[in-house]
Amino acid sequence: MTAPLLPPELLERLARLQLGTRRRLGGSFTGDHTSRQRGTSLDFADYREYHPGDDFRRIDYNLLARLDQLVVKLFESDDDLTVRLLVDTSASMALHGKLRCASQVAAVFGFVSLLRRDVVELWSFPDGPPRRRFRGHGGSGALFDALSSLQPGGHTDVPAAAGALLAGRGVAGCTILVSDLLTPDWEPALRRLPSRGDDLLVVHVVAIPDIEPELVGDLDLVDVETGARVAVSLSADARRHYRRHAEAWIDRVRAATMRSGAGYVRVDPTDPVDATLVAAWQRQGALR
Repeated sequence: MTAPLLPPELLERLARLQLGTRRRLGGSFTGDHTSRQRGTSLDFADYREYHPGDDFRRIDYNLLARLDQLVVKLFESDDDLTVRLLVDTSASMALHGKLRCASQVAAVFGFVSLLRRDVVELWSFPDGPPRRRFRGHGGSGALFDALSSLQPGGHTDVPAAAGALLAGRGVAGCTILVSDLLTPDWEPALRRLPSRGDDLLVVHVVAIPDIEPELVGDLDLVDVETGARVAVSLSADARRHYRRHAEAWIDRVRAATMRSGAGYVRVDPTDPVDATLVAAWQRQGALR
């Protein structure tokens, strides 16, 4: 039996969080998102527990006085924020548990968004369906099922995925790219994704063997995405040289992401997606 994407104890912690956004986003916003904009509809939708940072004007003071419960009101007009999960399912993600890690990361951000009554869209590339939409707390199960069913294959074409997402979206929202970015054209895509006002978070899935291979000797290396073969001789010195280049590449990805105004989080597939990792994302501003 396949283990659930996220353990119940982590879901309980996530229920108290929301996305940490850095831009003023478009739309009239889901009930939980602090913003300078205000919804225009008076159609009451639901209550939610108050969290620090919520608009105090939405507190239901009658319920507070009667039941000693601190809750805020949510309105239908606030359902406009769309969170787009862009998950890399290329062949390289099949290695070292990266796709499972990416699915769990997407599940974290998707679950938090659905609890906040955001619309969540799942985009997988290169070969996945163009878009799947989920709404409300009840949509989390369907989202988890969709993430669990992702299969790796094909070439990491981040620019094409970014183009498809930009062509198909409406109002500005939040895009979360989860990828190992093992493609030479990753940088143009990172420049394009926030170009229409989206808040962008790049979750960089980096496995230890990607930067510190254990192979030694004269070998033929095969690219799992293109099938290209490269003859190499991996001595101890060559491995150290490769490690320096790999670390420099990660630094370039981080710097390019930050220059584009996006957030950057690096994850290792060997680290469990648990409360400790979520706490680290809170310190980095990805969640709050």
